[in-house]
Amino acid sequence: MKFSQEGSRLIARAGVETIWIEPWGDNSLRVRMTKEAHMDANDWALQDAPQATEAKITIEDVELIEPWISEAEREQYLKKAQIASIQNGEIIASFNAEGWLSFKNSDGELLTEEYWRDRNRIDRYCVPIRVEGREMKPLTGTSDYRLTLRFEAFEGEQIFGLGQYQEGILDKKGSVLELAHRNSQTSVPFMLSSRGYGLLWNNPAIGTVTFGTNRTEWVAESTKKLDYFITAGKTPAQIEEQYANAVGKAPMMPEFGLGFWQCKLRYRTQEELLTVAREYKRRGIPLDVIVIDFFHWTKQGDFKFEPRDWPDPEAMITELRELGIEVMVSVWPTIDSRSENYGPMAEQGFLVNADRGMNINMNWMGETVFFDATHPGAREYVWQASKKNYYDKGVRIFWLDEAEPEYGPYDFDNYRYYQGPALQCTNIYPLEYARGYYDGMTAEGQDGICNLVRAAWAGSQRYGALIWSGDISSTFRGMREQLQIGLNMGIAGIPWWTTDIGGFLGGNVHDANFQELLVRWFAFGVFTPVLRLHGERVPHIQPEQAVIDGITQMFTGSDNEIWSYGEENYEVMKSFILMRERLRPYVRACMAEAHEKGTPVMRTMFYEFPQDAACWKTETQYMFGPDILVAPIFELGQRSREVYLPAGETWKNAKTNEVLEGGQTITVEAPLHEIPLFVRADKNLPIY
Repeated sequence: MKFSQEGSRLIARAGVETIWIEPWGDNSLRVRMTKEAHMDANDWALQDAPQATEAKITIEDVELIEPWISEAEREQYLKKAQIASIQNGEIIASFNAEGWLSFKNSDGELLTEEYWRDRNRIDRYCVPIRVEGREMKPLTGTSDYRLTLRFEAFEGEQIFGLGQYQEGILDKKGSVLELAHRNSQTSVPFMLSSRGYGLLWNNPAIGTVTFGTNRTEWVAESTKKLDYFITAGKTPAQIEEQYANAVGKAPMMPEFGLGFWQCKLRYRTQEELLTVAREYKRRGIPLDVIVIDFFHWTKQGDFKFEPRDWPDPEAMITELRELGIEVMVSVWPTIDSRSENYGPMAEQGFLVNADRGMNINMNWMGETVFFDATHPGAREYVWQASKKNYYDKGVRIFWLDEAEPEYGPYDFDNYRYYQGPALQCTNIYPLEYARGYYDGMTAEGQDGICNLVRAAWAGSQRYGALIWSGDISSTFRGMREQLQIGLNMGIAGIPWWTTDIGGFLGGNVHDANFQELLVRWFAFGVFTPVLRLHGERVPHIQPEQAVIDGITQMFTGSDNEIWSYGEENYEVMKSFILMRERLRPYVRACMAEAHEKGTPVMRTMFYEFPQDAACWKTETQYMFGPDILVAPIFELGQRSREVYLPAGETWKNAKTNEVLEGGQTITVEAPLHEIPLFVRADKNLPIY
């Protein structure tokens, strides 16, 4: 391998392989590799080149000799090669004479290194099974490659982040994760390692990552290049901020994002929605947002209110604003073949295309095709339709549903975008979907943009994307899984995250066990970035008129307001809404930190207390902002639980004001109307 320097970039070449390594923000490097004549120009999540950073680049000539060669034969078998390194602050990348790459911090401690099982003369380590650390295998008959990047595994390493996977695992070591979006699964491929580094797989291709005990392996099924960002730091907070500087930060959360959001599947009419809003006002319960869910429209892809059920949206929105409530409206990216927009969008190439078979992406409630969010013209077309029929009527919050997009089936090899084959780029779909609305709303001069989106990729946060965890089950297991999801989404760079309180699927409003789940989930929801009640409650209610203008109408779920579950449960949920309201200044400060530094609102225990080894193993409690320790209840009938209080800090029980020293595990009572909460003893927060 031969090395050269071009400005602050270290360039390595071996045959047709070219590698670039360059500074990319403080203590960070970007690594790219291609086998083409020119490096692919897509920056993907790394859209904003950072401020120039000085790098120290070293290139040296070395002599290679097999360890078993005698001194007499030295001259005959001696070969010359080069080694090279590049340092940017706290991180150093080094190539050995074989071209194998390793990363260390400025103290010389190994962070990670590529996994090679090949001949290595420098280290006198010889394994001739020919497994390479970087592998780009051409896909026959195309200009594309199947990419594999391998790193060594390290005993005791813990790995966090990666996005949203419906499982109970906080530490992803030992996991195999699909790098693809599905309903309730979101791939945000940034990992934070307990060894002191973070790595972004800057590639939106379909693939997998395996964090095995023998090696770590990243795979892209079809791509043009290898591209990743790696950053080193002394603390998780430093690593997270450096990552946020590279991919972008969330805007400042608007004021309506700090309070309570009311939603159900689904308010069928304008009058039904107004009745609910007026009742919250009459009862004196603070309500920031009320939601108009799907199938309020004429046809999928028309992006307009059905006029029979929603006759005067402007008057409705005016009244809601007078009540201090914003309205959020659901839109889908599905364009029905009967929609007024289908023909014009198809003619202009604004729809996703199938490589084979009929071009129908989903046939639920109509034969539909997704609009191509990677196409700038398609984004503008959809925004203009939404502006005319929603925004100009007063809507300022959009619910961007089906954002994965939710193909039926998920045959990623069959779809093609303006940007390229879905196999290569489909994971940017939700980011571009959010971007289209963000850009449109920004152009209208709106400040404080926050749209609810059902998927994300690295950088989605910069477009005001509030992610929720999809159509999850109404079970205690489902609730437990949401905790690790919220924490890992925060580490993956998505600070705005929420769930359907009570879960989405299977909650029977008459079931006492579900009511207990709902109350426990509501308490947990207070200490998530956005407090939002939603769900498909059973039994279902069928529409009075099943068909309007040839379009089948959607059923709705049972009532889902906080007074829908009996007086006792109502009083408990009301008290939690008022608790969130008292904490509004604290939540606002957490949102400011997310905006300024990329800091998660929900934080793992080790994020705040990295020096406490026990906090790296604590998975069922977390920090909400810097000062509130939250220990939710995740089991039916549970009325107490253990809580670990981090060492080096004095803690105060938020309910009893009892002061306790850190570094111990205690048992705390948890009646149904309470959630175990502790605050740093020197903080006075009006929780209870």
